[in-house]
Amino acid sequence: MANASLSAELGRATGSAASRRLRGQDKIPGVLYGHGMQPVSLFVERRALRSALSGPAGVNTIIDLSVGGSTYPAIVKELQRHPVRRTVNHIDFQQISMTEEIVVSVPLRLSGTAKAVVAEGGLVDAAVDTIDVRTTPSAMPNEILVDITDMSVNDVIHLRELTLPAGVTPIGDPNLVVVTVLTTRADAPAPTVAPAEGAAPDAPAAS
Repeated sequence: MANASLSAELGRATGSAASRRLRGQDKIPGVLYGHGMQPVSLFVERRALRSALSGPAGVNTIIDLSVGGSTYPAIVKELQRHPVRRTVNHIDFQQISMTEEIVVSVPLRLSGTAKAVVAEGGLVDAAVDTIDVRTTPSAMPNEILVDITDMSVNDVIHLRELTLPAGVTPIGDPNLVVVTVLTTRADAPAPTVAPAEGAAPDAPAAS
């Protein structure tokens, strides 16, 4: 897996007002920490960050982060977004070792068509968007594929049943449902009950 490169600048002022000024210049305030180092305040160009994360791994891209004359292998640990515009307001980078395990959230994607489910008017649905896994950066998958071809209407897939790449271990409740089947066929209409023999018809409604 090829790493993306990103340059960061040191010496940013801290505080809400300073962060707003940076964002107004299309720069994102952030911090780098990890492996016993003291946290370092920095900022990156918004366009450069977007480019670095544009590959197939998305936010799980391993980044060669250049800052203060040194380069650190790092991942994005957290993106804080504006509650309305959803633009990135702040970014946390974590320095990593390529041989030590880390915990990341990997997107889950369904593959195939469950013909038995479709024939019964059902729909296969992912109950979760991501799966938390423990892995080394070099073994980290871009996504987790779940083959739904053989699923039937009453089937579910649990976390323990996922097939993951070598070196990747799921984190969480093994009984967590990650894929389920939704029934979309409408219920049959309730039967109409005929009035008893000899019963008087309903009176007309008052106007």
